[in-house]
This record gives sequence, C-alpha cells and structure tokens, in this order.
Amino acid sequence: MTTQPTPQHQEPTNSDPHQKHQSTWGIVAGASLISTGLAAYEIVPASVSPLIRDSLGIGPTIAGFLVGIMFGTAVIVSLPVGAVLDRTDSRNVMALAVLTLLVAGTWGWIAGRQGDYRSVIASRALGGVAYVVVWNAGIDIVSRAATSENRATAVGIFTASGPVGFALGQGTGPVIAHRFGWPTIFIAFTGLTVIGLVVFWPASRGIGTSRGAAPSIQEFGAVLRNRKVWSVGLLGFLGYSLYLFVNSWGASYLTTELGLSLAVSGLLVAVFPAIGVVSRISSGLLSDRVFGGRRQPIVFVSFAVSAPLVLLFTQFRSLPLLVTFLLLTGFAVQLTLGLSFTYVREVVDSRVAATAVAFQTSVGLAGAFLAPIAGGVIVDRAGFDTAFLLAGGLAICGIVVAWRAPEPGYS
Repeated sequence: MTTQPTPQHQEPTNSDPHQKHQSTWGIVAGASLISTGLAAYEIVPASVSPLIRDSLGIGPTIAGFLVGIMFGTAVIVSLPVGAVLDRTDSRNVMALAVLTLLVAGTWGWIAGRQGDYRSVIASRALGGVAYVVVWNAGIDIVSRAATSENRATAVGIFTASGPVGFALGQGTGPVIAHRFGWPTIFIAFTGLTVIGLVVFWPASRGIGTSRGAAPSIQEFGAVLRNRKVWSVGLLGFLGYSLYLFVNSWGASYLTTELGLSLAVSGLLVAVFPAIGVVSRISSGLLSDRVFGGRRQPIVFVSFAVSAPLVLLFTQFRSLPLLVTFLLLTGFAVQLTLGLSFTYVREVVDSRVAATAVAFQTSVGLAGAFLAPIAGGVIVDRAGFDTAFLLAGGLAICGIVVAWRAPEPGYS
C-alpha cells in the first residue's frame, strides 16, 4: 500500500546562504549556552556534597538524590517531551524550559536557606524537566537548522555542552558555596541560560515551528516499534553505561587500589569527561567530512577502541599510563555519545524525529542511572577487577551492536 508524502518541518525562510549559515551557528551557540548552564546546575551539588550533608543533616544516599533525581526525572519525562515537541513549537518550548529553570533554581535556593531538603529535591526534579526539554529541543532545532553536510558537526558541538557544563559546575561550585553559601549554587548558573536564550531566540526564528498535521498516535507508536531506533538506542545505553561507570568508580579505584588521595584521584579522572569536548565535536566532523555522512563506522570504532582499554585498565599501575588510558577511553566512548542523537533522528521520518531523540535520551540516561548503582554492587561483592571486566564486556556488546547497526540514507 502506498502513502502520500508527509509534510516536513519548515526550514528557515532565509534564502541567503551566508545569512542562513550565520543563523545556524547562532542557534548552535545559543542552545549550547543554555545547555551548559543546565548541565552545570545538574552536577554542581556533587562538588559541595559534604557542605550540603552537614547543613541539612542528611546521609550520603539522600545527598546522592540531589544529582540522581535529575537523571531519574529525565528518563521518565523524555518520551512525553518528545511527543510534545513533535506537535508544537520547539523554539517556544525552549524558552519555557529556561523559565522553568529560573523557577526551580529560585525554589532550591530558598528551600536550601530554610533547611528543607525535601523541597530542595523537589526543586531539582523540576529542574530535571527543564534539562531534558532543553536537551531534546536543542538537538531537534539544531538538527533542522543545519544542512545534511554539517548536521552531525552541529549536533556534536551542542552535545559538547554537557562536559563543559559538568566542568563548570564541578570547578566553580565550591568557590560559590564558600563565598555566598551553598544554596547559591542553585541560582548561580541561571544567568548563563538567559544569555543563551538571548542569543538563541533571534537566530532560531522560523526554525522551531512545523507545518501540516501533527504526527498521529500510530506514527508515534511506530517509532517505539522501529528496530533501527532500538538498535541506535542500545548503542546509547551501552555508551552512557560505560561513561557513568568510569566517571563514578574511576576515582574510587585510584584511591582504594593505588593509595592516591581522593583529591588527586578526582583530578586525574576528570580528564575522562573533559576530553568529551573534543570527542563529541570530532565525532560529527569525522562522520560529515571523512565518512561522507556515514554514522555506523564512527560508533563501531568507538566501542572497538573502548573495549580493550576498559578491560585492561586495572592491569596497570603507572600514573602516566593510567591518565593516557583515561584520555583515550573518554575520547572513544564519547564518540558514540556525540553522534547517537544525530544518528537516531535520521532513521525515522522527520515528523517524529523529536520523539526518536527523546527515546534516545531516555534509554541513554537509563544506562547513566543504572551503571553507577550496578557498578557499586559489583565492586562491593567482587572487587574492581571484576567490575572493570564486566564493563569491558559491555563495550564488547557495543562492538557487536555497532557492527550490525543500520546506516541512515541520505537524499
């Protein structure tokens, strides 16, 4: 049975290639600033956890929820957000998300000053909604604004806002907390998102809207039944699992097994996410420029390089060698994280692309949520060698999935 072509999302109306190019990179810059501010807001409680615990009189588990609640919220909310984005103006939704963060940040600041940890956690859940909206809407709008020749590059630059924001939050959180009090961390980065919105708003005019009928429930369901979507989603799940496992347990390994101080271990392991700024941008450039828009070779190389590095990590005691391993592993793992969001929207119809991106976000962050917990159980019961061995097994699974991954077609 044949079907009529479905209307596509409206492209920028400006026909001047130079002006359109400027608009595209204005969108990327603005959306990246918004996402950077939100990523810093997401991770910053981890940098001052002892201060928060002492002030609120809470244990490590509850303190952990201050970061973990945002991942959990994102997993639950991401798919509904994607369905909304496919039926509304992503540009307006992005602005609403910034406003939501302002509310959540102010709420958390007031609750922190009052010593109400339940209200602080609730404010963080609201911030988690803002984060997942910006992430999904940002990828959607950046993808539509870019051309097929530079789409992966543009999305890679946007996704690099994640590690940039993490570094900003981890690096400045203690300074802000000691100077202005720890509750200030919840409002410290909201100004960056407002600046980002000021840059993003004029550049994105005409990009976020869609014409034609909204995708039907059947089309939405087709995304969830699409084997290609599940294949790319599994790559994201495995990639984020590796990413959060090393982030969560690398420093503990260096402290427990090698006798380094926690401060030195944390500094060494910080190179693992930090290299993501280079890796996530490089993934798009390599895919667009070297492989002619092909996505599968990049994710295959990502896991093929990661697997032996993770498997062998605990076999070396030399600090320079371990730092080299962390740099190479961080670069390799984040090649997949930078590219998978471009990848998944290209294996579905553009009318439900935001839903596909939301699915990718939800599945990937499920790996991010589960990996540190599972890693902790394995470390407690069997030790670091077994934990890193099993993590290497995840990378080997990634090789198999990447080998069979679909290659999106290009017009």
